[in-house]
Amino acid sequence: AMNQAMERLASFDPRGARVVELRVFGGLSVSEAAHLLGVSKRTVDGDWAVAKRYLARALTGEAPS
Repeated sequence: AMNQAMERLASFDPRGARVVELRVFGGLSVSEAAHLLGVSKRTVDGDWAVAKRYLARALTGEAPS
């Protein structure tokens, strides 16, 4: 389910999906992810918040397919 949700997220928010990969699976901090992606910490914070909400809804069946 998580893999499918990540694929759907990546289809409309590729950077958000990359932030999730870096933070969750890579163990990077917001600062580290921001540096690697070449964006601000604030941008990563926003992407992270949106992605977390989407994934939570997708994994409980609330997000659109």
